[in-house]
Amino acid sequence: MSVADEWTAEGAAKPPVAETTDVLVLGAGPAGMAAATEARAHGMRVLVLDENGAPGGQVHRAVEARLAKGAVEKRDAKDDQDKDGAKLAAAFRASGANYRPNATLWAVEPEGKVFWSEGGAARSIQAERLILCAGATERPLPIPGWTLPGVMSVGAAQIALKTGGLVPEGAVWLAGQGPLLWLYAVQALAKGGKIAGIIDLSPPGGLQRARPHLLRALKAPEYLWRGLVWQRQVKRTVRVIPARELRAEGEGRLARILVDGVAHPADLLLLHDGVVPNTQVTRAIAGLTHGWDPVQRCWRPGLDLWGNTAVPGVMVAGDSAGIGGARAAALSGRIAALEAARALGRITTDERDGRAGPLRLLRDRQLAPRLFLDAMFPPLPEAAIPDETILCRCEEVTAGRVRQAVALGCLGANQTKAFTRAGMGPCQGRICGPSVHGVIAAARGVEGGEVDPFRTRFPTKPLTLGELAALAG
Repeated sequence: MSVADEWTAEGAAKPPVAETTDVLVLGAGPAGMAAATEARAHGMRVLVLDENGAPGGQVHRAVEARLAKGAVEKRDAKDDQDKDGAKLAAAFRASGANYRPNATLWAVEPEGKVFWSEGGAARSIQAERLILCAGATERPLPIPGWTLPGVMSVGAAQIALKTGGLVPEGAVWLAGQGPLLWLYAVQALAKGGKIAGIIDLSPPGGLQRARPHLLRALKAPEYLWRGLVWQRQVKRTVRVIPARELRAEGEGRLARILVDGVAHPADLLLLHDGVVPNTQVTRAIAGLTHGWDPVQRCWRPGLDLWGNTAVPGVMVAGDSAGIGGARAAALSGRIAALEAARALGRITTDERDGRAGPLRLLRDRQLAPRLFLDAMFPPLPEAAIPDETILCRCEEVTAGRVRQAVALGCLGANQTKAFTRAGMGPCQGRICGPSVHGVIAAARGVEGGEVDPFRTRFPTKPLTLGELAALAG
């Protein structure tokens, strides 16, 4: 049985993994599902590796389970997202792609050999084309006390809401900025959750900064309108406090927050400062270049118009190529799959261009509001992080220690490993990377593009000897 044989229903035996495949897709979020479906439509053998237990990614997480309960049909804050996700998931399930949930990719070798772990055993395959759709990760928002039990990210709370139906109770506060913060608030309130207040840390003057981009943003007015509706709904029942300084305090766990010096009782604090592309795998692939995005203040892989990287056969699509949202990600996945079909001789260049033309126009429309949103919610400045704040949670390295390292001659994130051990813990810099990088740049007085990020190495995820031993078989 080849890697592209029919997908088996949940609970049935999975098809075996062949030694080769035409296309390997990493991730089953919007970009990954769309890429796999499009690739299968052109007769290619497709293997999809996904760390989650079901397709959907973060935006469409557990959408199939909610569809089974009829929740997708309800008119609530996530209605459009869930309907999009349900369509993507249904097409993906019907495509015949070999879907491997709970599978963690941890290495990519030259010439397209890929390694992953699944069911306690490591596996490998040779792929002609690799489409990385790893999505985005939340930008950390380090504040004094953010490592206390009772402090977590808005994204983590949203996962608990979508997968387990867990809603906030007690003295629950949201703090930070960005669309996801308001979306989660609407979703939680719709499920009967309680929110004590929202601490709005967005820099003042957002509308003035964003006004030059308004005309372009109105190419997709539904995004702006949806955001206004979310804020209006939340502000009817939840107090919003503009603030510049936030601290979490407690003895052994969160007990209170200090907002510009004013104390408030707190049982749970949810933090959010936007999202950044997940580049953990791409930064480990030799020869795959990255560039600094001065607007979103993050690193993103260097790509051509089709999603090709500098490494032959390796492509990137979706938010891992640059934050654009779920619909833009799905369109990027389809465009990348068309390029893969052309590269493997399944369609001609003219056919690729003809099919991709309308998709690219739609993607441009979906991306139209990005500059407006980026101007409204620029990343919070790392220079304002107090010295006592922990940046690297694994090694308990504070912002002050990183600044001391810079004063001693540390120029980049990788050097901080020798000076402070920051980024050397179990998460390998996935959580602290943006903050450590930003603090170094601010301390040096240079732009982020002049500071090297953490250099990742394969395996990019923890790997046991038992898993490796399976490769010998």
